Amino acid sequence: MCGIVLAQSLCAHADEENGEWVSANRAIGTLDVGSMWTFDPKSGKSSRDLGQPIAAASEDPNQYMADIHCRADGPDTVDPGCLTLACPPSPNGATGTPVIWKEAPKAITNPGWTDWIPVTGPTCLYGPEPHNILDDIAARILNDFRQLPVNPGTLQVQPFPHTLKGGPTNFYTTATEQAFDVTILGQAIHLMATPASYTYNYGDGTTLGPTPAAGYAIPDTEWLTTETRTSHSYTQTGNYPATLTTTYTGTYTVNNGPPLPINGTLNLTTTPQTIHVWKTETALVADTCEQNPHSWGCPGTND
Repeated sequence: MCGIVLAQSLCAHADEENGEWVSANRAIGTLDVGSMWTFDPKSGKSSRDLGQPIAAASEDPNQYMADIHCRADGPDTVDPGCLTLACPPSPNGATGTPVIWKEAPKAITNPGWTDWIPVTGPTCLYGPEPHNILDDIAARILNDFRQLPVNPGTLQVQPFPHTLKGGPTNFYTTATEQAFDVTILGQAIHLMATPASYTYNYGDGTTLGPTPAAGYAIPDTEWLTTETRTSHSYTQTGNYPATLTTTYTGTYTVNNGPPLPINGTLNLTTTPQTIHVWKTETALVADTCEQNPHSWGCPGTND
């Protein structure tokens, strides 16, 4: 036996233990996922090691602020764009305040003016107390994110609805990244929901995940002979309700500001797909079903 280690990266923010992002400070970054596969030279097949955990997401190294005084390079330097920016009236008549979005390294506890770097703007915040708007939105954004009509995608199975006992049945999903534009507390909010990981429940007590593998379709000539990262072989005949749970992470922008990560995830489960697992039997026959419709194994025979 010999081991083969595969690795891949994706943006994600999932914490396996409690479903919350690893960082309480709006983490965003790269998740390095290791998947162990073992190759058996005798059988010529590879099998995955489901016990290897998913690695934790790294943090966004930056912190953000919206400078309501539109200062560009210091406490006495006003961004020229703010002098000419006229905030359009909001639908509810709230007054707009020009702001400059800035970022600074999280490693700096109390950033000074030279640490804050403008990243976008000027844009507008609306309300009598614009300095409180961002905190108020951050306090409710996870709940709003979980109320979005995110399409969970579908669980695809090959072959379907019937498969064979002992043969690899291929599973994959059509879940995709989705964008939404909503209004929260009088501000224009742009949200992105991104599939981060998947948990396959094959209906027979076996699961795979959470895993970053969305799976993929294979040609019908490879059904029941090709094993993919997300395929499954049923050991018993029967009818099994298979489902897929997709974990979405999200980001949001406030009035065209920088994308901010949402501290939490959204889990969506597909409608069960019933997999009918059959068994196969072989026998030597003297002729084909065209030659003898009553031969063993032909449609309508009980032998």
